[in-house]
Amino acid sequence: MLRFVTSNPGKAREAREYLPSEVERVDYDYPEIQSESLAEVAAAGARDAYRELGEPVFVDDAGLFIDAFDGFPGPYSSYVEGKLGIERVQALAEREESQRARFRAVVAYADSEGIETFEGAVRGRIVPARGSGGFGYDPIFEHRGSTFAEMDTEEKNAVSHRGRALAKFGDWLAER
Repeated sequence: MLRFVTSNPGKAREAREYLPSEVERVDYDYPEIQSESLAEVAAAGARDAYRELGEPVFVDDAGLFIDAFDGFPGPYSSYVEGKLGIERVQALAEREESQRARFRAVVAYADSEGIETFEGAVRGRIVPARGSGGFGYDPIFEHRGSTFAEMDTEEKNAVSHRGRALAKFGDWLAER
């Protein structure tokens, strides 16, 4: 049994598609450190959750990295979304010469042997909001002609940054 520390049931459903073991969602609110590195944020969260819960766990951290803003908002994506909203982020990006961006995710696994991290990324661009699915920045992130919010769950999971990180994690687990 793998324990995924997340308050998001959708993330837990996605994890079940990639991992070779049963996945149980654990709703534990670990303190999130501030860092420019998703891997550091995820590793610290996994370490804290493992210490608190006393059993192997994994967590994820993700962000939107806009090239014209030197990767900002990156690890601060959730905060920026809450303060500015995705429409204002899109309007700011629209003023730039390039709207290229990428979603990145890191899965961190903690057990008695330490911490392992796995990263996934998907390239795209920032566009005016389209679509009604997904969450967060999905309506303004376009990948191969469709925003993540226009894709159904299966289509999005097949190309998502989190899915790519989970696939690497799943391969690592299978080799252990």
